[in-house]
Amino acid sequence: KKQSRREGEDGGRARTRAISEPQDHHQLSAPVMPPKRKRIGGPVSAAKVSKKSATGIGSGGTKTSESASSSSSSSSLQDEFVQLLSQPQFRGKGIANMSLKAHFGDEQYPKLVPIINELMKQSRLTMSRSQPSHPNDQPEVYFALLSSEEATKLLGLDGQAKMVYQVVEASGNKGIWTVDVRSQTGIPQSNLAKIFKALENRRLIKPIKSVTAKTKKLYMLFDLTPSKDITGGPWYTEYEFDHEFIAELRNFILMCVRRMNRGDGVTLKQIANKMIQANVSRVQLSLDEVQQVLQTLAFDYLVEQRSVTADGEALFVAAKQITTCCNFGQWEDFLSSDFPFRGIRYQDNIYLSAHEPHHHS
Repeated sequence: KKQSRREGEDGGRARTRAISEPQDHHQLSAPVMPPKRKRIGGPVSAAKVSKKSATGIGSGGTKTSESASSSSSSSSLQDEFVQLLSQPQFRGKGIANMSLKAHFGDEQYPKLVPIINELMKQSRLTMSRSQPSHPNDQPEVYFALLSSEEATKLLGLDGQAKMVYQVVEASGNKGIWTVDVRSQTGIPQSNLAKIFKALENRRLIKPIKSVTAKTKKLYMLFDLTPSKDITGGPWYTEYEFDHEFIAELRNFILMCVRRMNRGDGVTLKQIANKMIQANVSRVQLSLDEVQQVLQTLAFDYLVEQRSVTADGEALFVAAKQITTCCNFGQWEDFLSSDFPFRGIRYQDNIYLSAHEPHHHS
């Protein structure tokens, strides 16, 4: 027991001395290296990463391929859609929705929805509804395509205005009646009047009148010139038949027939060239228009065709005198005295009554 107590006292003094004495500075600053750790599953983890990376690359390539294939299919479908609506029969009013379903089929038709939406955002496509022929029928939806130039012109206009523009454009230089525009588009008259006004302010369309129906209001594109069927051609001035102008032309042509080529005959081209040289017409007349005036002289028995030239052109001369009573003075010895006062029946059963107008021969 004494030995154990002595060892305990010695140990306590040693611990007390160890605490009170300072330690060496170098020994305290020496780094303590942590034990090395073993890398557990390193190659496996790398393999997993490599496999995942490879899998990701492979999956991305497949998705890219599928996306490219889908984009190519959508592009070809859009080209087919645009080509179909560009056909002449679908200009203006457009193509019916039922016709689209019949053309593309049940598989391709639903894929047209994003294409139609995109074209409408670009102002390249208009959509309208037709008026049903019967009250029980449903209105049909029509799609009409606009060119890039037309889309630029109609930028900012709504679908109804674009549709009205297309209908007016389809009428060409003959114009279209406002009632026909309303029946083709199905737009109410109150809205249609506002649309016409907006298009007129943009100088896209213009109102015109027809010589055959002065009360009807027609519309055509602003840059077009009305056809002669609408304006009446050179024979009308401000939608009124110009009698004085035509009378001047008739007198000039009759003078040409009597005086040119010593009265032995003149061709239609010679008359037309002489009219250009004399500047008798306020507008340029075509050969057909000169022939129309010449024909009126023939109907009045003032001009007639004698023969043709070597080139096959007709020669016109002044018509012979027309009278109701002939003086057969040189035939007095052969004809009865009352010959001028009675009718004559010829061998071909043609009967010429007394005092009937006829050509001298």
